[in-house]
Amino acid sequence: MRTVIFDLDGTLIDSAPDIRAAANTVLAQDGLAPLSLAETRSFIGAGAATFVERMAAARLPCPDPVRTARMLDAFIALYEGAVGLTRPYPGAVAALEGLARDGWALGLCTNKPVAPTRSVLAHLDLARFFAVIVGGDSLAVRKPDPAPLRHAMAALNTDRCVYVGDSETDAATAQAAAVPFALYTEGYRLTPPEELPHDFAFAEFTALTDWLAARPAG
Repeated sequence: MRTVIFDLDGTLIDSAPDIRAAANTVLAQDGLAPLSLAETRSFIGAGAATFVERMAAARLPCPDPVRTARMLDAFIALYEGAVGLTRPYPGAVAALEGLARDGWALGLCTNKPVAPTRSVLAHLDLARFFAVIVGGDSLAVRKPDPAPLRHAMAALNTDRCVYVGDSETDAATAQAAAVPFALYTEGYRLTPPEELPHDFAFAEFTALTDWLAARPAG
């Protein structure tokens, strides 16, 4: 069976508004200036702890590990329920429906912790598509280490897949796992697409499904 494994934030869903709202609640509690949406998007991709570290570095006058740890705890407490502003990207749900209908095995490999991942998938009715969900706290390591992606592949009983993501982290993960990478160009990425290793780049999900359909089986 042909297999596609997806990243989540910035690839299938635009969660930055919810993440920003949770972050700004934490910042306000500490009397700090809020994040812009652009800042929020630039901090996403390496997990909740790294997000808060980047947020703290942007707002605290000097490094403060104790304060940063407290901010992380406050952020995590809000993060699981932060789903109300999140939306699938245009065409993402139709693409998942089409791939499932055509017999593709689908998995999810994200640096988002498992609890908020499952919450947002349930809120958006997306969990039904994925036979395996690997989050940023599912293993002792997270992307760009290839272990989470390989774990998802093993759970889907395959040693081959296409990985679909939007970021530098996703590109590095696919490269480390030696699997083809499809880059969604409308997500949370700072590096120009042409500077990231990828096998295919797309802005519309119909282009992704057409490309996948044209790939040889196996």
